Amino acid sequence: MDNVTIKDIAKALNLSTSTVSRALRGSYEINAETKRLVMEYAERLNYRPNPIALSLKENRSRAIGVIVPQIANYFFSQAINGIEAIAYNRGYHVIIFQTHESYEREVVNMQQAVSRRVDGLLISLSSETSDVTHLRELQDQGMPVVLFDRVSSELNATQVVADNFKGAFDATEHLIWSGRRRIAHLTIPPYLSITQERLAGYRAALEKHGIPYDENLVRYGTFGPDEVGPMVDELLALEPRPDAFFTASDRLATGCLAALHKRQLRIPEDVALIGFTNMTVAELLSPAMSTVVQPAQEIGQVAVERLIELIERKQKAAPPSVIKIPTTLIARDSTRAAVG
Repeated sequence: MDNVTIKDIAKALNLSTSTVSRALRGSYEINAETKRLVMEYAERLNYRPNPIALSLKENRSRAIGVIVPQIANYFFSQAINGIEAIAYNRGYHVIIFQTHESYEREVVNMQQAVSRRVDGLLISLSSETSDVTHLRELQDQGMPVVLFDRVSSELNATQVVADNFKGAFDATEHLIWSGRRRIAHLTIPPYLSITQERLAGYRAALEKHGIPYDENLVRYGTFGPDEVGPMVDELLALEPRPDAFFTASDRLATGCLAALHKRQLRIPEDVALIGFTNMTVAELLSPAMSTVVQPAQEIGQVAVERLIELIERKQKAAPPSVIKIPTTLIARDSTRAAVG
């Protein structure tokens, strides 16, 4: 069926056009069953809102700005997939910016988003961002802002994150249960929220099992392309050397695996390895790599749903909160139990 309209849906379901319109926008005024009927019927007929018509009618751009550190990062590409799917079905289009881990570019991207008259902003902070004054000023001007993944406690805004503490706790405890005691942690810059949460989970698991925290076993990366090898060498030079590595990002996980192979260490016989990642190829690596899975797509979906609620309900929207999405631990060959 071509060019399906709200009137077509209303006639088929014996509803008013205003009810169908509000149901498609996810309005709190429409009950859940009516919303379900309308959304299912609209999906079946491949109905899509016309953003241009909506923007003229409502005096809004029907655009959402999304600022991420790097689109090529698997987590962010999947989060964007989730954002776009929800936004598209709600009649919004998405304008994507990337900071390449630069605070300066983040500020410029934000200004560009405002100049394009976006209705709201989703942002994951760059690794250089410690001052969020630019975002606070944007909020003061009335712009709805939602943070995801990399967030700041200094901003009074809704934040959608993975349960980083629990994910890191589970990863570390899994290594302990597999017989490891000297667990090294490779992580990203220390001032990032996700770094602090994952380090706290790592420390809590060690403490629970009576293993002293040793800061010599922790290394902080800076997103450099060739930094993992030297970090692995430093850790392997310790006495006694680590019997496991827990990494806090995709890049560190694959870099660590390559570095250990290059040094002819057997995984998991000589050293175990677990990542904190979304990589779909983790099970195809040699050995198949254990990992904590971040629900990137779900994080993106929840973040944009909360942003659209802020845009459309304004003062009636839910107050700022921290929404934690559960992680999942998948155990594979790289953390098989130590023998003997």
